[in-house]
Amino acid sequence: MKFRRSLLGLLAVAATLGGFSVAATAQSYKAEYKMSLVLGPPTPWGEAGRIWADLVKERTQGRINIKLYPGVSLIQGDQTREFSALRQGVIDMAVGSTINWSPQVKQLNLFSMPFLMPDYAAVDALTQGPVGKDIFATLDKAGVVPLAWGENGFREVTNSKKPIKTPEDLKGMKVRVVGSPIYSDMFSALGANPTQMSWADAQPALASGAVDGQENPLFLFTVLKMHTVGQKFVTTWGYVCDPLVFVVNKDIWASWTPADQAIVRQAALDAGKQEIAIARKVLVEPGKPVLKDIAGMGVTVTQLTPDEREAFVKATRPVYDKWKNTVGADLVAKAEKAVAARPK
Repeated sequence: MKFRRSLLGLLAVAATLGGFSVAATAQSYKAEYKMSLVLGPPTPWGEAGRIWADLVKERTQGRINIKLYPGVSLIQGDQTREFSALRQGVIDMAVGSTINWSPQVKQLNLFSMPFLMPDYAAVDALTQGPVGKDIFATLDKAGVVPLAWGENGFREVTNSKKPIKTPEDLKGMKVRVVGSPIYSDMFSALGANPTQMSWADAQPALASGAVDGQENPLFLFTVLKMHTVGQKFVTTWGYVCDPLVFVVNKDIWASWTPADQAIVRQAALDAGKQEIAIARKVLVEPGKPVLKDIAGMGVTVTQLTPDEREAFVKATRPVYDKWKNTVGADLVAKAEKAVAARPK
């Protein structure tokens, strides 16, 4: 009898402690989590964040609520500070650009190696294969939890002066580039005058003619109506592609139950697949509808022939060779092998 009372007492204590444990877990969840994005809906990038947030809320039955902060507004619009802010806990989660995070994680410059990826099959061979796993392991060591890939797309060049068909056409042209040194190196190699600036600063500079051109995925041309800021010529050369990465701050990740971690991870994977389809839709359909839309704005669209594109490949090869060691010669070799073996 005495033993039974002792056992019941122990069970009561265990139940009480268990109750406290559940309560503590519930209380450790924030009422709202902050997700950083450079672009909001309806851009593919913004849709990546929206879909992820919606899936997480639905599948966790409201336990995890996420608010989107486009325009990297949590860090006053400074895209290059986003990764550091993630590690520090200023940002809880993000769908971020490999370009923007490359100053902090040098291996991410792999995706900015000029003309490494000739098509979407090459992009997929990297992100969805062993190279993608290596990059995720690097990001994990750098202080975040990577979950899935998305896509900002191939970056094309536009300008206000003339069609760009050869490297010589870029000589002396002032081009706005993103804040990663490899882009300055590439455009310098082509004879252009690269200028790093935020998009907020770039728009008035383009409109006034202080800057001649810029490079970005084509969906942004239509969303931002770039023809209204003097961009009258578009060249599709597909020199780099910018994958996006779905990540969570490590402390936030550790605060969730394993079951909720699994939900958030699967939601990121599902959102990534949906977003990649959205990003590619108007570019893989017959006739590439986005190019027709851009031409309809009175813009001259130039699609390079293989031989014309090869001239740009050769002109930027010294930059490729220079950055190979910065990125990591073994990682670059592994990527080259994966691209060469891709389905065609």
